Amino acid sequence: MRHFSNTNPARVVDGTIEQNGCGKFVEITTKALSEIKKMGFSHVWLTGVLEQSSATSYLNIPADDPLLLKGKAGSPYAIRDYFDVSPDYAIEPDNRLEEFAELLDRCHEADLKVIIDFVPNHVSRSYHSDIQPDLNFGESDDPSRFFAWNNNFYYLEGDGPMYLPGGIYDAEGRGRVTGNNAATWNPSLSDWYETVKLNYGHDYTKGRDTQSLPEAEARLDEVPDTWVKMDAILAYWQEMGVDGFRCDMAHMVPVEFWAWVTRRARLRDQQCYFMAEAYDGDPAKLTNKNVLEALLENGFDTVYDGDSYELVKSMVEHGRNATDLDELLWATERRDRMLRYAENHDEVRLASSHHWGGEGARIGKAVTAYLSGVGPSPFMVYNGQEVGEVGDGDEGFAKDDGRSSIFDYGQLPRLAAWVHEGVYDGGGLDEAQLALREWYVEWMNLMQEPAFVRGGVYGLNSANLENPRFALAGEEPGKSLYAFLRHDPQSAQAFLVVINFNLHIDAEDVEILFPDGVSEWLGAEVAKRVLVGDIEHCGVVVVQLAL
Repeated sequence: MRHFSNTNPARVVDGTIEQNGCGKFVEITTKALSEIKKMGFSHVWLTGVLEQSSATSYLNIPADDPLLLKGKAGSPYAIRDYFDVSPDYAIEPDNRLEEFAELLDRCHEADLKVIIDFVPNHVSRSYHSDIQPDLNFGESDDPSRFFAWNNNFYYLEGDGPMYLPGGIYDAEGRGRVTGNNAATWNPSLSDWYETVKLNYGHDYTKGRDTQSLPEAEARLDEVPDTWVKMDAILAYWQEMGVDGFRCDMAHMVPVEFWAWVTRRARLRDQQCYFMAEAYDGDPAKLTNKNVLEALLENGFDTVYDGDSYELVKSMVEHGRNATDLDELLWATERRDRMLRYAENHDEVRLASSHHWGGEGARIGKAVTAYLSGVGPSPFMVYNGQEVGEVGDGDEGFAKDDGRSSIFDYGQLPRLAAWVHEGVYDGGGLDEAQLALREWYVEWMNLMQEPAFVRGGVYGLNSANLENPRFALAGEEPGKSLYAFLRHDPQSAQAFLVVINFNLHIDAEDVEILFPDGVSEWLGAEVAKRVLVGDIEHCGVVVVQLAL
């Protein structure tokens, strides 16, 4: 939200909202949404809309203590009021909820469903709801105990003050554990010191056993107070028209809660969509099971596939063979429910000069084609990805890290060139940027074809490792090229996709050999070899097969 419609070019390092500008709800117009819909998308995730801690003050909304902030804008994951939206995004701050509701209406009129963030693991240290003060956290807690089943927070032993990275913070009262589980009066800069962890009736310091929690029934009695309040938050936004939730750090919350709360949400709206940000390797996960499996079994429609992202990134940056990408073909029997991405607000941009080989936007097509095309799983595109947004430069708190900062006010220059002062026609883009966006339009619409929506996948690299025409000059077969088939028997539709991951070398006169099992898999006799021709570096070729 902060970036999408902002065309202010100032980009002052650590600048204020007055200096650098900010996107607005009303600026996401019917035209903007129609252009998104034309790309083939079904949902928009309006990232960071909830009211967050911020250095910007408004009438009746004071600025936060600078000690509790990361950046002038503040982290969108340090929520100050779960029942409100950030006044930064409103033309009339007092009418911010009305302006947000109008945006929901425009999205629905454009046949787009709307997802917003649900941040269940932690809140801002300054959390206080003006909209629902009766549902504030901690007011009935027993702060003399580190853990109590019905407390909303975890309380530190001993006495303060809190020593935060910016100085002494003596307004805490009883100290509270940070959002990333740091039980200390002196959290570090790398800790989520601006947030406090919520308690779901589970002492996270005692291991991962959550069997003592209540059974996951759709009832309000005999569940911890935090559960009840979180359910009220979801109900509030559902009533306003929100269609689903991207659940931040879902693996840090007991899965029993997810089973309970997703069931209640779907009693209100059967189609309510839940997507989980979760990482199986995080030591903070509250299950001994595979995170993907546990969350899918307990109410989620889809879960982040961080493994696929890391696999492709390591291949591009560290020279692994493209054939290693076969790992995803049989990674899990639930791969159709793994949410894949080539960028998001936490990851470095594909076009960053610091990452992905430092070759600008060129690698984006190859990475996107593989991650979105190799399976029927959902896929998301981060705004600016489709025009090669770079993410370089010092923006303030985030420094120059190859990301588009979530902590600072600023503009995404290439995205702003597409926005073109609110016309949304790409009038400020150069020829290469326009061509990249057009490729995304064509590719994302190809992903709506039956072979990609519901079809199976057949990897071809292993059958071409001895094929000299499946190699770039000076390389062994399968080093930089990756090939796979997608096929839907119901529509008798099949496509061959070949990707060149090399950052500098074009593939010439490529030919793909089909093993004996392909005809049986396709249910039709096909040629034993298909001439693909030349593929530019970081390029993608698609061939529809006649069955």
